[in-house]
Amino acid sequence: MLTNRRTISVEWGDCDAAGIVYFPRYFEWFDACTAALFRAAGFQKRDLLETYGIAGFPVVDARARFAVSSTFGDEVVVESTITRFGRSSFDVQHRLLRGDEVAVEGFETRVWTKREPGAHSTLKSHPIPQEVIARFTSV
Repeated sequence: MLTNRRTISVEWGDCDAAGIVYFPRYFEWFDACTAALFRAAGFQKRDLLETYGIAGFPVVDARARFAVSSTFGDEVVVESTITRFGRSSFDVQHRLLRGDEVAVEGFETRVWTKREPGAHSTLKSHPIPQEVIARFTSV
């Protein structure tokens, strides 16, 4: 499976009053890392929307395990991998590393969706195209 690595510099604004990364920031980073993973597979999000007519791949489940705090000035690396493809959903695992130490593990389940005709705000899951899956599994 394809793994993408993204380096993040922890900024002052990422931290809470205790001086550690405020936990919602990790989920923002994981979302950006999922987009970076798709780019590493050769898919710009705009192209996916246009080529496949999808509305996106929203998160339907997210969780994290926090082992080590990160603080202002740290440079961390997030390794992101799709660990499972279903018919219309996929799981992404993110490992945030401080040096060689796993500081945070994040887990997302996302669904490949399209808008229902005539119902602009209604999303419905659709099968993930095999050519998309192949880009992640053929490495």
